[in-house]
Amino acid sequence: MRSALALAFSTASSGATMPVTLRTVEKRLGVDNSVASFTVPLGATINMDGTAIMQGVATVFIAQAYNIGLGLDGYLTVVLTATLASIGTAAVPGVGLVMLVMVLNQVGLPVEGIGLIIGVDRLLDMTRTATNVTGDAMVTTVVANSENFLDKDIFNDPEAGVIREV
Repeated sequence: MRSALALAFSTASSGATMPVTLRTVEKRLGVDNSVASFTVPLGATINMDGTAIMQGVATVFIAQAYNIGLGLDGYLTVVLTATLASIGTAAVPGVGLVMLVMVLNQVGLPVEGIGLIIGVDRLLDMTRTATNVTGDAMVTTVVANSENFLDKDIFNDPEAGVIREV
């Protein structure tokens, strides 16, 4: 997954990384194209687990910075809202902050708290995109394995799909 993760990290876009992720899960992980061509684009659209994690952590950080207790109801609301927001998030850089506004509003935290995060968000965005792409590849591999569309010889070969220069 090195090439897909490097591109995901540098572009901070799951959408831009999709062709490389598709090629990687097929050539290096052994997933059949019939599975990969469905699950990778679907994952790039709705499987934003890195974004959901960031929104939860950022919300708790902002609540602590403002010395506002969330309580059990607040934490459950954060989990639910961050999960739903991550499903509807576009696969483009910087959109996590926009979705964070919705999560903060849901639990009654000041939206100005985003100012505490905005300075480091590019690095966070790069990391959460790499997490999203890893999740897409993992789900693709699990689905392919469960449907018997995973070539185990390719999956177990550390040199599979590696292009060697002569």
